[in-house]
Amino acid sequence: MDIPQTRDNTVKPPVADTIHKQESSVKKSPLFSKIDAALMNKVALFQTSYARYAARAMLATLFLTLGTAAAFGTALQAEKILPGSGKFTFAFMFSWSLVMIIFMGAELGTSDMMFVTVGVYRKKINFSTAVKVLGTTLLFNLIGGILFAYLISLTGPFQDLPTNNYLFDGIASKLSKPSLQIFVEAIFANIIVNTALFMNLRMKDDAGKVMAIIFIIFIFAFLGYEHVIANFPAFSLAFFASHGTIAGMTLGSVLHNLFFALIGNYVGGALIIGMTYAWMNKTKTDYVD
Repeated sequence: MDIPQTRDNTVKPPVADTIHKQESSVKKSPLFSKIDAALMNKVALFQTSYARYAARAMLATLFLTLGTAAAFGTALQAEKILPGSGKFTFAFMFSWSLVMIIFMGAELGTSDMMFVTVGVYRKKINFSTAVKVLGTTLLFNLIGGILFAYLISLTGPFQDLPTNNYLFDGIASKLSKPSLQIFVEAIFANIIVNTALFMNLRMKDDAGKVMAIIFIIFIFAFLGYEHVIANFPAFSLAFFASHGTIAGMTLGSVLHNLFFALIGNYVGGALIIGMTYAWMNKTKTDYVD
């Protein structure tokens, strides 16, 4: 084979050899370095102090309950002033939930779906650890959601609500959705949540992070998509505030919604966002996030 030479007659390596050297190792992704570090912090806390990890998971639904209560509270008042405006105020106020969760270092099950799945794929943790961490997060998100929703239901804004109002009607509508609709809406909901999380990891300015999170989460809240963790306090608050009189609210209808929302959220957050980006960033080129 003829070896290409430069004008000064020095030997120039073949192009194929140059490309091979450039692609000899997988490029390091700054985004996934942060995801790996965050995952390792979660696992270390889980393994050394289960109670502290559980407390962070309960804090996630404390902030989510506060955001949900503020969202429904403002929507109830907005509907009195201008019918139809409640949807806008609800979506805006609900968006602050994820801001509080991220900035206060709480553990949210729908984002942990992405973290642990990517961790298994990237061989940072084993499957057993992933299941335990995610299962614990979901369990204490549920406990926190029920507990804090009950306490919020005892406060002034949720006393003696009329039978037909934005909160009760909204929850009744959620519980009447068919399985496929819940599943598909849940996929999109967690695509949106984990997109907001990725944006938070990539941005440096805190004010910019807040704005990005609010406007991204506004999408799924305004469209009424299904988020299994958000439904923990939402269903609980509606049940306690209505004293169990929500139309169509039975144990079966609640479990039906939560099951398909859980599966859809996993597909959207763990597989479509988490695994897709993990696979795309397992590259030997410079095109990494």
